[in-house]
Amino acid sequence: MTNPLQSFERHLQQELGRAVIGLEPVIRALAIAIIARGHVLLQGAPGLGKTLLSKTLAHAIGGTFKRVQGTSDLMPTDITGVHIYDNEKREFLFRPGPIFADVVLVDEINRAGPKTQSALLEAMEERQVSVDRKIYPLPANFLVIATQNPREFEGTYPLPESQLDRFMVRIDIPYPARESELAVVERYANADAHVAGTSAQAISPEMISAARAAVADVHVAPELSAYAVDLAAASRTHAHVGLGLSTRGVLALIRAARILAGIRGAQFATPDDVKEVAPWIVPHRLTLAPEALLEGVTEHDVTQRLLEQTPVPRETTQAHAS
Repeated sequence: MTNPLQSFERHLQQELGRAVIGLEPVIRALAIAIIARGHVLLQGAPGLGKTLLSKTLAHAIGGTFKRVQGTSDLMPTDITGVHIYDNEKREFLFRPGPIFADVVLVDEINRAGPKTQSALLEAMEERQVSVDRKIYPLPANFLVIATQNPREFEGTYPLPESQLDRFMVRIDIPYPARESELAVVERYANADAHVAGTSAQAISPEMISAARAAVADVHVAPELSAYAVDLAAASRTHAHVGLGLSTRGVLALIRAARILAGIRGAQFATPDDVKEVAPWIVPHRLTLAPEALLEGVTEHDVTQRLLEQTPVPRETTQAHAS
């Protein structure tokens, strides 16, 4: 018998699988982010389906979808909206920007300037927008999916640490395996992939709510929470790290591990769950020291070393759940 978390993840895999091929681990990470109400940063080379995946996700969760193209001349009001004077009513009326949608895709976010990137900070953290000293709430299921190409540097602005920390997960989109790429070619050689993305059937709000409520049934032992805290502490003193994992990152790590355990059908989270979700949660939150860059050490390398070197608690099982 499946639980609500498993049902939601299975339905999401099914609906997104109508448009994308070979991205099952990526879809699982998306499921975890949606259940946790976390934002997503998709990183990968151009042409790997990041936009298609985002649009299909919006259809799958039954939400409104807006797309913002990151450019150097993009202004904060192009995202949040602006007050415009109405001659007939003789007053200023607020014209909402694309941020007022259930799923907002910010394509090539690192091409937008720092001032414009900062316009997303309040929205992502507090789920509201302040414009001209007025506060406007965002939709209940508000989700930001941003994309960036890590291999392009000309005309880009690296995301600041405060922005990166607001993305619950960063998912690296790999080049597809040969079999998956052949399936993509066969399916879309004479078809529009984005039309296929709109065929996803919406998952009911009740299923999403049930999945979120079911997270509370997954036990997290104090030892496991301490393990996540120890990982963060180790990252802050690591020789190759200038800025380590934040407390927000620790919370994201525990929440993601808890949801993953529920998707597995378990009643309690384990260190293995933490280790499995860590590559989505930790690397983008680490600011490497100059020595690491010179030595060719990556954020993923550091994350793996932290997982290998931090002692794993022995007791994190259901004995504590009673």
